[in-house]
Amino acid sequence: MPGLIHVVDDDTSFRTAIERRLRLAGYEVATYASAEQLLGRLPSGEARECILLDVQIPDLNGLDLQSRLIEFGLTVPIVFLTGHADTAATVRAIKAGAEDFLTKPVASQQLIEAIERALVRQEAVSSHRSKLETLRHLVDSLTPRERQVFDLMVRGKINKQIAHELGTTERTIKAHRHQVMEKMQVLSFAELVSIAERLGMRG
Repeated sequence: MPGLIHVVDDDTSFRTAIERRLRLAGYEVATYASAEQLLGRLPSGEARECILLDVQIPDLNGLDLQSRLIEFGLTVPIVFLTGHADTAATVRAIKAGAEDFLTKPVASQQLIEAIERALVRQEAVSSHRSKLETLRHLVDSLTPRERQVFDLMVRGKINKQIAHELGTTERTIKAHRHQVMEKMQVLSFAELVSIAERLGMRG
């Protein structure tokens, strides 16, 4: 299931060769001679996309472009390419979330494997984000009172304690609990706690 690869490199012959290699492997390819060109046509971050980025490009270099994309909140994975191994640059890039750091010339197999790893991880991150989004929507569907009950439930309070805290009866709390479970689409209290954990709502 190939995707779209954005190649950013100021070396025209290298760009052409890489584009040919990637197209042969079935990928769509967009090429850019500079970081500014990529910033002018930012990737969406929605599709299967990856940026193949040279470290040493004029003006805004690869590492600075990586920082800029992070500022924009873009989560497109980046595989760096460099003409000469530089440990400090490698460490900085990886710490900032780069998928891989390859040294030119790079073998086709090694390049494709690095790109595929990046795309697979991007899909996992994207799927996780979309699940969290769905769970947030479910929480948003709760009424203010149900939300209060939800918050107290996931903190381990029993019906009696919740009723006391909210100044109502246990019977009312039971009804609210039922509504909360239904709206959150869970069958067990453990599932509800797990959702609260994933959304960071148990603090």
